[in-house]
Amino acid sequence: MYALKDLPAITPVAPITALPRPILEVEQLSVYYREGEPALCDMSFAVEPGESLAIIGPNGAGKSTLLKTIMGLLPVATGSIRLANTNTGYVPQHESIDWDFPITVREVVLMGRTRQIGWLRRASKLEWQAADAALDRVGMADFAGRQIGELSGGQRRRVFIARALAQEARLLLLDEPFSGVDAGAQDGLMQVLDRLHADGLTILLTTHDLNLAFQRFDRVLALNRKLIACGLPSEVYRPGVLSQLYGGRLATWQDHGQMHVFVDDHCADCG
Repeated sequence: MYALKDLPAITPVAPITALPRPILEVEQLSVYYREGEPALCDMSFAVEPGESLAIIGPNGAGKSTLLKTIMGLLPVATGSIRLANTNTGYVPQHESIDWDFPITVREVVLMGRTRQIGWLRRASKLEWQAADAALDRVGMADFAGRQIGELSGGQRRRVFIARALAQEARLLLLDEPFSGVDAGAQDGLMQVLDRLHADGLTILLTTHDLNLAFQRFDRVLALNRKLIACGLPSEVYRPGVLSQLYGGRLATWQDHGQMHVFVDDHCADCG
């Protein structure tokens, strides 16, 4: 059960960098499952450099599908995706990674330097230094020698953010990064993302945490296989939009001029 509490006035977390064109443009995008069932239908939106965008929606809404399609991991059926000439980092869902693989935290982050190192070549001192600097930026320098599976959920996510930083990503896509972590780890991870956002990184993430989406992000994209709404949190945080998004699992009421919303959406790892 997820609840939206009283929301303060919404202001952007950081100024949006003004550049001639979006860092990401999605136009009339449709994606289909293997059975031919539509996963995403005729979606169009754009993301400006330096923005933070939270993607919300019920289980099976296509949130993970959207990120995977942007990354080229799933095919586009119709429409187009245009990325600016910039590196894009991707942090997949926690469950899609083999945490028993015998590799250290530092080696995981070094994987982000593959393009600079080249295949079948040894990493130079400069490449290792870049990996160490990325770990330091996410507060994980002291864990460099640990096996990746020894870390907590929140720490693992920080490591994969560091891997994206090591590859000099300016656009960061995160799929349910707060799933399965406690409140303290979530707050620490969000502080990391806030700092990166303040440094000018563009951040897109999927989340079931509606309070977080509406309070901590420049814009919110409401998705349920099609685009329901995309705009400022105050524009998306409306009964009509949320009713389209969650249907019968949504309850709203007014209390002293404030709207309260409860959403029954049990699985935080789907869609």
